Amino acid sequence: MRSNPTGRQLRLGTELRKLRERAGLTSTQAGKLLGVQQNQISNVEAGRAGVSPERVRTLASHYDCGDKALVEALGYMATERIRGWWEEYREILPGGLIDLAEMEHHATRLSAGVTAHVPGLLQIHDHAREVFRQVVPELSPPDVEHRLSFRIKRQTVLFKDSPTPYRAVIHEAALRMQFGGPAVATKQLRHILDMSEHAHITVQVIPFAVGAYPGSGQSILYAHGAVPQLDTVHLDQSHGSALLDAEAQLDKYRVLLERMTGLALGAHESREFIHAIAQDL
Repeated sequence: MRSNPTGRQLRLGTELRKLRERAGLTSTQAGKLLGVQQNQISNVEAGRAGVSPERVRTLASHYDCGDKALVEALGYMATERIRGWWEEYREILPGGLIDLAEMEHHATRLSAGVTAHVPGLLQIHDHAREVFRQVVPELSPPDVEHRLSFRIKRQTVLFKDSPTPYRAVIHEAALRMQFGGPAVATKQLRHILDMSEHAHITVQVIPFAVGAYPGSGQSILYAHGAVPQLDTVHLDQSHGSALLDAEAQLDKYRVLLERMTGLALGAHESREFIHAIAQDL
């Protein structure tokens, strides 16, 4: 029995519970169909107990789920036994950060929309360190370094053998925030330009001139799953991270990011815009 299930294990259980509830079955009825006790179904749905891919398919059949792609994706989630690099930070950092790294690792592609901060996956060391120094309540120097090393390791999703496709829509305000002073800000902008040259990375800028736009008050990271039902939204908030996966929430943030992307400059124009800001520093 797991005492501390990962975010991905919790998500698998949540999706199985959704399928059961759509079928109009109680956990007791589902247990009888599978030949197990009700508490075993409850433990699986809570992420406290593992489940085999075969049992996932059996449950999906009992729940009359005809979405083969979803069932296969859930079965794949059930096969995983990896211990990711992020687990070494589990006793050091908040659980929401651990879940974020796990989510990014498994995403098929990532989309970000930010207003006040450069996306974490594009931050350089000196910029990120200054961001963490501004956290309230103040972090101790060791905690700053732990968060810094964690943030940089998260960026491996953009550099692995099959890198995750990544799109970042960044407001001009974030590009003009001089964390660490002009020299660091210039290095940060140059890094964004360098990263935007990679084929799997797209950076777009929303200039001040656009005016108001939807989603401007949030930092959004949208992780695309193997199927749309397994997408996840990460919101970076002052009181901590929030992971959202309800259907209505996913629909909302898909629309927000689509609108932000539509208002932003194209990739080439965005690079020219960022270069001009760097020249001004």
